[in-house]
Amino acid sequence: YLMKSSISLKNIRVYANHGCMQEEAQIGSWYRVDMTIWADLGKSMQTDTLSDTIDYVRLNQIVEEQMAIRSNLLEHVAGRILLAIKNEFQKITRIEVEIAKINPPINGDVEQVSVKIID
Repeated sequence: YLMKSSISLKNIRVYANHGCMQEEAQIGSWYRVDMTIWADLGKSMQTDTLSDTIDYVRLNQIVEEQMAIRSNLLEHVAGRILLAIKNEFQKITRIEVEIAKINPPINGDVEQVSVKIID
């Protein structure tokens, strides 16, 4: 039977060069990526076989690969991550990807700004 299950990766820390400002492209900054995916993981619960689940090591690799591609907007990066994961793992029924820029270069005392995409 169909089982509701999720896998989450939290606080993936990546140094990258995203942003609209030239300094951001040159200097870069720290980012935090969180994601939760939903899929029927019932088969892997029975078989104990990696190919029957969503490989979270591969999820992390996809995040690192996409974060390495410079973009102006966090929305663009989050969308690429989401699409790459959905293309690789068809059994995913829902996905949330959130990217936070730590200490963004904006006026005021702002710890982070983040974008969350849900599909």
